[in-house]
Amino acid sequence: MNRLLYILLFFIGFQTQLSAQATINDYKYIIIPKQLEFLKYPDQYETSSLTKFLFNKYGYTAFFEDEDLPEDLSKNRCLALRSEIQKNKGFLATKVQFNLKDCNGNIVMTSVEGATKVKEYKKAYNVAIREAFVTFQFYNYKYVANENTAAKSVSNEVTSEAKEIEKLKKEVEALKAKKNDEVEVSEAQVHDQKPKVKTSTIAVKEVIEEVVELDPKSTQKTAILYAQPTQNGYQVVDMTPKVVMILLETSKANVFIVKDENAIVYKEDGFWYLSKYNGEIAKLTQLNLKF
Repeated sequence: MNRLLYILLFFIGFQTQLSAQATINDYKYIIIPKQLEFLKYPDQYETSSLTKFLFNKYGYTAFFEDEDLPEDLSKNRCLALRSEIQKNKGFLATKVQFNLKDCNGNIVMTSVEGATKVKEYKKAYNVAIREAFVTFQFYNYKYVANENTAAKSVSNEVTSEAKEIEKLKKEVEALKAKKNDEVEVSEAQVHDQKPKVKTSTIAVKEVIEEVVELDPKSTQKTAILYAQPTQNGYQVVDMTPKVVMILLETSKANVFIVKDENAIVYKEDGFWYLSKYNGEIAKLTQLNLKF
């Protein structure tokens, strides 16, 4: 592409994005997805790799979404814009366009359209992506921390966190109710089905033993675990000592999210419980946890 066309694209992009100029600098990072909707495989034709390379080359800080992210970004996804490439219709031409979206999926900035009639796919996407990227290449980008972006993230995280806690809480209550129902059914079988008294008694014993294990008043001793303070919560170790889980603080007192697990640890009636959801049911375990 000749220099004149680059300059023309730059001015078109500048006019198109003038209204976004006050907001794009609010975002510290760019997240690059490896799988594009219109392609069959991750990073096919090196589309995602090229996108990440271009953003980093021209002054942005870009990461693949599956990379180890900086600590502030891991805690606050709203610090980043997500770069999505859309493929536009074109007769005998490859046409693409960038959309930068915030953590709520709102488009913050859209690039000019990059187009080429090159037939070989890898080269065609390379040329089209580079043409579309001219919008960001000549953009005077400089990150400036914005309180509104941070506040939006905190609000989103608290809402998401609260929903997750309430979901797990309801699953715990449903599990308790289910166990109570099982005990009642088994006891009815003992009284109403005399020929099967022996079998039913065993069933009742097994169910009751399972409930006793979760009974706060049970005298059964479990392994002692110790919670050691960390920057964002606690690490739980056994007597070895071996780290068995990491607890992350939430906005609710005595309720923690278990890192990298679909589970929570919470205190109820003076006892600590681990509620872990496996995708179908929640399993409740009483913990002998010392802080």
